Parts: sequence; C-alpha cells; structure tokens
Amino acid sequence: MHIKKLGLLSVGLAMTLAACSEPAGTLPAASKALDAPNTTSISFTGTGKWYQFGQAPVPNQAWPAFDVSAYTQTVSYADPPAARVEMTRLQVVDPNRTRPAPVEQKVDQYVVDTLAWNAPPGGAVAAQPGTVEERTVEIWATPHGFLRAAAANEATVTAANGGSEVAFSVGNLKFTGSINAQSDVTRVAAVFDNPVTGDTPVEFTYSGYKDFGGVRFPSRIVRSQAGFPVLEIDVASVAKNAPAAFAVPDEVKSYTAPPVNVEVENLADGVYYLRGGSHHSLLIDQADHLVVVEGPQSEARGQAVIDKAKELVPNKPIRYVINTHVHFDHSGGLRPFVAEGATVVTAEAARPFYEAAWANPRTLNPDAMSKSGKAATFEVVSDKLVLTDGKRPIELHALQGSGHADGFLMVYLPNEKILVEADAWSPMAPDAPPPATPNPYNVNLYENIERLGLDVATVAPIHGRRVTLAELRRDIGVPEPAAKTKAKAK
Repeated sequence: MHIKKLGLLSVGLAMTLAACSEPAGTLPAASKALDAPNTTSISFTGTGKWYQFGQAPVPNQAWPAFDVSAYTQTVSYADPPAARVEMTRLQVVDPNRTRPAPVEQKVDQYVVDTLAWNAPPGGAVAAQPGTVEERTVEIWATPHGFLRAAAANEATVTAANGGSEVAFSVGNLKFTGSINAQSDVTRVAAVFDNPVTGDTPVEFTYSGYKDFGGVRFPSRIVRSQAGFPVLEIDVASVAKNAPAAFAVPDEVKSYTAPPVNVEVENLADGVYYLRGGSHHSLLIDQADHLVVVEGPQSEARGQAVIDKAKELVPNKPIRYVINTHVHFDHSGGLRPFVAEGATVVTAEAARPFYEAAWANPRTLNPDAMSKSGKAATFEVVSDKLVLTDGKRPIELHALQGSGHADGFLMVYLPNEKILVEADAWSPMAPDAPPPATPNPYNVNLYENIERLGLDVATVAPIHGRRVTLAELRRDIGVPEPAAKTKAKAK
C-alpha cells in the first residue's frame, strides 16, 4: 500500500502560521490547540475493554468483550509512520454461555510503513501483512495524526455545528473527521477492506479532553467497527515526542506469503478432506454435483478449495457450500463459491447477517462475487437438514447449547460414519495428555452426538487432524461404551 509522504517540516510551518489567524473550530486552530506541528509522536496508556471483531457469538450482535487491564499505544508520525500497541486482556465471562475458563492474553503488535508484525511474549515474531491497512488507519486516526495528515493531504474543510468537518485521503485510505467549537478532534472515520463485510467503516470518537502533563488529549477513546465497539479506553497518561523507533525484525523484512496450499486426504469413496492450512474443508462427490463443507478465511483460500475440487472431480458443478457458523475465519472464503453459482447452506440465524454484510460496497477490493454480479442464494438450517443425491445423504445438525456460537452447525455422513465439525473440538497432538479440565465445547459436542444418536467412526475437524471418536471421549474423560470395550477384549 502506498502512503503519501507528509513533508512534515513544510506542513508544520504552514499549520503554525495559519493557526495564528484562524477562529476556533477550524483545522489550524485545532492544530494549535494540540500543538500538532511540534508533535512527532504520541504515547498513551489506559484501561478499558477490547472486543473481538468478527467473532460475535450471535449473528448481527456485538463482538465479544475482553477486559483490558493494561494498554499502551505509541505512534510515530515521522517518516516512515509507525505504531506499537501493547495490551493485556482477559475475556469477560458471559453467565449465559458455557465457555472454557478465560486465559490472560498479552498482545504486542507493530506496524512500520508497509510492514506489520506481532511479537507475542515468549513466542516467535509473526509477520501480519493483512493488518497493515488497519494499523495504518490507527496512526492517522489519532487526534494529532489526523491533524497532521489533513494538513499534508489537501483536506477539504467545511464549517459545521460551530466547528469543522474535514475530509482527505492518505494513499487509498479515505478519512473524515469532526472538530468541535472548542477546537478538539471529536470524531475520525475511515474505511478499510474485510473479506466478509467488504468496505468496512471504522469510527474513533474522542471525548473528555484535558491536560496530561502539558499535553492536551482525550481522556476517553471509543473505536467502533462495522457498527459495534472494538475498543474502549480510559486514558491514564500521555507522553509527547516519546521514543517511537521500532526496528523491523529480519524475518518480517524477508517475509513472503506462502502460496495457498490445499492437500487432499481421502476419507472414503468420493469424500475428500481438503487440508494444508489452519482451516480445512471437505469435498463430497455426489451423483451430478459437488458439495463443499466450509469456505474459510479469505477469497484466496476459498478459490483454492474451488480449484482443487474441480481438479479432483472435473465437469461437476459445486451446488452447495456448507457454512458451519458466521465467525469470520470460517466465512471469509464463501463469496467465491457464490460467484461459482453455489447455494450457501447455513444456519437460519446467519442468513440475515450475510445478506446485510454482502450488500456492502466492495470498492477497495472488488472480489469474484462483486465482479460476477451474482446474488447469493441460501438454504437454511433451523435444526436439521438433509441434502442427498438419492444415494449419499448429508445431514446437517444444529449444535444445541454450545457457548461458542448460535447458529452452529455440524455435518454428518451416515453412510461413511464421518462427522465434520468446526471449533467444537480441535484435537491435540496424538501424544498429548488429556486436559486436566475438559473443554466445555468438547463436552457439548459429545453430548450433541449422543443426543442425536450419531454413529461416528471418523471425525474430520475444520482445525486439526483426522481422529476417532475414542479420542474425544478420552479428552473429556468419558469411558468407552461397554459394548465396544467387550468387543475389543474379544
């Protein structure tokens, strides 16, 4: 992504001169009030809440909340622009949902110009090229960054409500913002691309401006994304022109994204486990069509699964793509299937979410579906649905009582005794000991299998490896049924 260079010296001089004569509520007055021309970096700390974007337990409702006990954001407006976010967070316990016990997470993430990475404590540095755009937005959406970028990028300014409305672009990122009558930046909005929600609005609101040791800065920051909060911070301290030079690790400089890999494992005649990444899919060869279970992650992954399906079974259309739930890592690759003409089979609760999300514009990153002009068609599951070609039935069952998500589906092939599930159980390594405390998602999966009376020989998880039901019993501490134990003894 190309970011226009700001020409900081000339920008600072122009802003300073203009501020001497402009009335309150204007761009130059706001620049003077925050001393933006002389601010090359900002670092602030605080506490609050963080919300996990794309992982709503209920479609069309808010992202799940985490308590943030420590937050530090350090932003450099120099050339190249850079930022670091350090955070300690813990998921908020929802009394209405049974979940695994929350584990404290420590986040350390960076962006320098067009390179982004994470450096988790005790873990390996991980390049994050897909986050560059979002993290760049965070730089120029800070109050000081917004004012500096507006002055450097030929902003248009319109008087409004005793203050000003400001609009400009940095590279391909478009920003709008509000300055109030007190010359405070109160709102900054931008748009970036997401594989599920398309052109996705993000809005920062700033309130409670006060003096932090000589630095005027908001005491309250709220960031919303796709209509729901993703960050709420009560600011505790602010430092101006703090050190903000971040060395880019060599492994990030040399990182090249690997090609999308789809490996094939035959589970049964005409049933293919499409692996090769963190998220898998399943291909089922029916009499005159194909069925794919799960279009995860991204358009690239979804298209790679489509290409592999056509390679394995030429000359048959993909009639259905089955989606287990709306979490974005499990739905980001669905849209290329729509472009292929496939019907999306999903939970009844998920359909309104997709209809709304997929109606969003795709101007930043037109994809196969937007280019095709095709509208999605849906087949929905409330409790159970059976797809069949007359010989091989494919059963879709709604998981009941899972704390992970509402509208949560698993797929069962009764002829082959194969179960496909996502996130209800991600098997550990074969030699790993069972957990001391069973994961409630795993327990719930087994309870649903028993409730439905499914005879499962093979489990093909969307995450992990092919396993048997015996391993699930072991992980949750359930003994094998007596009949099977006696059969083994013989």
